[in-house]
Amino acid sequence: MRLGILISGRGSNMTAIIEAVGSGAIPDSEVVVVVSDKTGAEGLEKAKRRGIETVAVTRKGRTREEHDAEIIAELKRRGAELVCLAGYMRLLSADFVAAFPNRIVNIHPSLLPAFPGLDAQRQAIEYGVRVSGCTVHFVDDELDHGAIILQKAVEVAATDTAETLSAKILEHEHALYIEALQLIVRKNYKIVGRKVFYD
Repeated sequence: MRLGILISGRGSNMTAIIEAVGSGAIPDSEVVVVVSDKTGAEGLEKAKRRGIETVAVTRKGRTREEHDAEIIAELKRRGAELVCLAGYMRLLSADFVAAFPNRIVNIHPSLLPAFPGLDAQRQAIEYGVRVSGCTVHFVDDELDHGAIILQKAVEVAATDTAETLSAKILEHEHALYIEALQLIVRKNYKIVGRKVFYD
């Protein structure tokens, strides 16, 4: 399966995916391009050092739809079959989601549907929850809303801050994302409504 990865920053989940593909942990797959909406994203250099083609597609005052159309074109030009959001900080347009139906995957640092959007860890701390975690899900045209593939719970200590909770969750993000991609690449799943079932 041909994977395209979208990033905005340092690309830690991107790096984990690239290395898992390279080692065969994610079987029968290839990362064909890494796309960033920021020219200076640290992850672009990391991808280049690993021999992956990179593209920066900045917004440049365009609408979301215009910006997304260029990214879609870059992904399709390389035959991307699955789009992995790895710290991509822009909401995708309905046109983007329609271009890759049930073929866009995201990881979010909370147990969705709790705490969607930005600063999920801070939201969790402020709410006072005792358990948070991370969620890998398919992307639909609502924010952090698509069918849930896998989740991992993380205990929230009374002394945790948004920063320490972020670090705790990140320890599990890479492995969870890779496990979800293994299921998808092996086609060991089916989506029924908002539920994902595994073989």
